[in-house]
Amino acid sequence: MLLFLSHKSILAYFPKIGILGGGQLGKMLFLEAHKWAVPISVMDSDANAVCHKVCNTFVQGDLLDYQTVLNFGSTVDIITIEIENINIRALQELEKNGKIVIPQTSVLEIVQNKVKQKKFYNENEIATSNFQSFESIESLKSAISNNEITFPFIWKAARFGYDGYGVKKINSIKELNSINDGECLVEEMVDISKELSVIICRNPSGETSCFPVVEMEFNPKSNQVEYILCPARISESIESLAHQLALKVSQSFNHFGLLAIELFLDKNQTLLVNEVAPRPHNSGHWSVEGAYSSQYQQHLRALLDLPLGNSLMKSPSVMVNLVGKEGCSGNVVYQNVNQVHDISNAYLHLYGKSITRPNRKMGHITILDQQLESAYKMAQKLKQQIQIISN
Repeated sequence: MLLFLSHKSILAYFPKIGILGGGQLGKMLFLEAHKWAVPISVMDSDANAVCHKVCNTFVQGDLLDYQTVLNFGSTVDIITIEIENINIRALQELEKNGKIVIPQTSVLEIVQNKVKQKKFYNENEIATSNFQSFESIESLKSAISNNEITFPFIWKAARFGYDGYGVKKINSIKELNSINDGECLVEEMVDISKELSVIICRNPSGETSCFPVVEMEFNPKSNQVEYILCPARISESIESLAHQLALKVSQSFNHFGLLAIELFLDKNQTLLVNEVAPRPHNSGHWSVEGAYSSQYQQHLRALLDLPLGNSLMKSPSVMVNLVGKEGCSGNVVYQNVNQVHDISNAYLHLYGKSITRPNRKMGHITILDQQLESAYKMAQKLKQQIQIISN
């Protein structure tokens, strides 16, 4: 994949990488690639996507349009993603034409549909919560009427769910009336002790590297991840089991690049796979400062089929998401953000989005501290101090 001069320490050429999706994940991947002067092209439907301001080439285009994705992919050597909702047919055609697509379309086809994803776990004997799938809300209501489904349960849209959207706890028939119709699944309620995440990376040569298990805390109202704690506050035996399960999931998908695996740890200390994302992930932001090789560097190494870096933790870390305040939509205003600069072990990342809206991810802060609980308390304090509003 890489072309070298006769002296192998001198790199002659890097292939051109194309990223489908121009948000903060694409931006942070570009910033890692920029260190090595790897050329990056980005396509996003939003002309004001944050990658527009930093990448080598930016193309505005519909990620779900066959011809648009095909045209973009033909201009680069390697195609990767920062969002799963991509035109699969176009990527399949690009693969046939010799383009490298990471993650492969065989992986994306499963992951971008939550019903297919859950069935994949059952077929590969991967522990997950019990579920049923339905073609429409009406068929779900019929199952409830026939006492095949009982309240409460978790409803998930099969497609286009992210950041807490397309997921809802349902307590009554009335609550189903506000949900968009379409294919969906119903998951049995899990008595959750902790929600965990493991990010694993695999390059085309077959080398695998796993990041530490992290703990995710969600906002109860928005259902978005609010805090990431690394390492997770779990026993060594659970950590070992989580890594074993992550490796089994990775091997089952046979993916290249990153795979973020979200897990439930239930009250009986059983691990269940919730869902996966074959790309950089919010639960890995801590690694930029907290690991020897960040998730972005690992993904880049996998894209270029280079030896993987060291994914071990340098320091216990807590990451807090900064999101738009409820009731605020419009041009972004950051209140008290300078508070972060007074703290030597706190690292601020603002994504550069000019428009805020309620619960929109606008940035994050990572705090490093040898005492995880001290980092957590600082993250909570900063979360209260910093407000992202509109003017």
